[in-house]
Amino acid sequence: MSSARPPAPAPVAGSRRFLLARRNLLILAAAVLVLVAGYLTLVAGYPSAAAVILVLGYCVLFPLGIAL
Repeated sequence: MSSARPPAPAPVAGSRRFLLARRNLLILAAAVLVLVAGYLTLVAGYPSAAAVILVLGYCVLFPLGIAL
């Protein structure tokens, strides 16, 4: 038995595939909104709350949006 697979077809010149699925884009959009909220919280004068919100955006949502 041969375990060789047939070659994959070449991509068509006009077709495009997105690297990220819709779920990824939604999570990344949520990350951007959370970051905006974090910076607005910082400007409002609540640095401790802003730090928590920014960590959530940068350390949780962005990697999650890229990894899934």
